[in-house]
Amino acid sequence: MTRVFGDWFFADHTQSVCAVLTRAGYRALFVGGCVRNALLGVPVTDIDIATDARPETVMALAEAAGLKAVPTGFDHGTVTVVAGHLPHEVTTFRRDVETFGRRAVVAFADSPEEDARRRDFTMNAIYATPEGAVIDPLGGLSDLAARRVRFIDDADARIREDYLRILRFFRFHAWYGDPDAGLDPDGLAAAAANSAGIETLSKERIGAEIRKLLAAPDPAPSVAAMAAAGVLARTLPGADPRALPVLVALEQAEGLPPDPVRRLAALGGEAPARRLRLSKAEARRLERLTGAAGQMAGAAELAYRLGPDIAREAVALRSAALGQPLPRDLTSELARGAAARFPLSAADLMPGYDGAALGAALKRLEADWIASGFRLSAAELIARARRG
Repeated sequence: MTRVFGDWFFADHTQSVCAVLTRAGYRALFVGGCVRNALLGVPVTDIDIATDARPETVMALAEAAGLKAVPTGFDHGTVTVVAGHLPHEVTTFRRDVETFGRRAVVAFADSPEEDARRRDFTMNAIYATPEGAVIDPLGGLSDLAARRVRFIDDADARIREDYLRILRFFRFHAWYGDPDAGLDPDGLAAAAANSAGIETLSKERIGAEIRKLLAAPDPAPSVAAMAAAGVLARTLPGADPRALPVLVALEQAEGLPPDPVRRLAALGGEAPARRLRLSKAEARRLERLTGAAGQMAGAAELAYRLGPDIAREAVALRSAALGQPLPRDLTSELARGAAARFPLSAADLMPGYDGAALGAALKRLEADWIASGFRLSAAELIARARRG
């Protein structure tokens, strides 16, 4: 048997949740992202367990064992069992009877084979026993090994069950797909054919998926495929993917971590804050980055006005838009601008200036000082002010 290795897998608190079920004669199988990520050797964040026990039985068994059980999705078979201060989503095997986008009428099932068929991608339909033996009812292991994101059974049917799966298809390819192999052609064709369905989704759901997509180490191939399939235009009209791969390369060269808002600034598009339901902080940062990148100011001036971090990002965005490398002296220019301090204050120009005239004079002199490379002294600036 193939075995799944990882400290999380054999942790006492996680195994105790499984034992609550198995001691009572029920099955407890890890499933979904935790199995997929463990097999890929990447961090596991959420722990999902599938079982043939009904939710009321899961609740009773967990409470009898002294564990906290929360009916987070009771009608759909999900109970959150907290052990070791960590949540474990325990869900009864299910099969879909009817689907309505995000909602579905489900019936409880008795086997992982039935449960697997209601999931989205084959790599998310791999199960593992508490001992580490893998159960692969739909061939997910071979797809995972090939880094191939493939819909279960008919891609068109899976998408029509929930149109968010279109965006998940591109997001999963960005995170788990082979960047050199391209996207699964059946999935790509189904995504293109059903792209109008994206407009039925809430802005919150769309925004959450786009953030996750743009947080991938290199989302550029997936975003380019979205554009080619007509999905990007449905999601964010006016967005242009051409600067994104250049930005990703510049980020990597400059040591900038992946950032969805920065990458969104590279894409542009119509009203991204509204269409993607960005938070107020995200919207402000996006506006600031877009505005700074659109200025002709040099790196030192941007660092003086905005600080070195925003300035570095703005220069990277501008370089990506122009298809140019970063300036060779970027780091030194950012440091020089960040350290600069305008040597004048309002008091230095009084008497002689007041009110609006004082503000205008300070602004003009600051521009002269910046243009001089921050070299003009206070005395030289005051002399310029006296000359008018």
